[in-house]
Amino acid sequence: MKRLKLWGIALSVLLLAGAPAAFGQQGMGQGRQGPRYYNPATETTVKGTVEQVRQVNGGRGWWTGTHLTLKTAKETLDVHIGPSWFLAEKKFSFAKGDQIEVTGSKIKYQGADALIAREVKKGKQVLVLRNAQGIPEWSGGRRRY
Repeated sequence: MKRLKLWGIALSVLLLAGAPAAFGQQGMGQGRQGPRYYNPATETTVKGTVEQVRQVNGGRGWWTGTHLTLKTAKETLDVHIGPSWFLAEKKFSFAKGDQIEVTGSKIKYQGADALIAREVKKGKQVLVLRNAQGIPEWSGGRRRY
């Protein structure tokens, strides 16, 4: 009986230790579209004009995220900025016609090129959204997108 109890405790500890890693893998928009992870190896910097600002509801009732349609010299990209509440907290906003520079991880999302933003420059303002590994500033150091 004592041995069974010890095995139960050991199993519980292992499951709890793995839970944060498992939940941390769920990225913004994971599900039918597949995971969208920040990958430093695909990081690029683009400059362009904001053509559209959209508020996108996250899956499962999560927060609303801000997305931009950015027209660059070479292409039009969907730029995934981050939670709308985070932008409001940082007193940072976007409008059609804004000239911005975005550093982020280039991904494929729903068959099109997109960019998960790490840093956005607008005039003299700089908004840092993620660290160099792609971990969001709003996550408290946990890998949540």
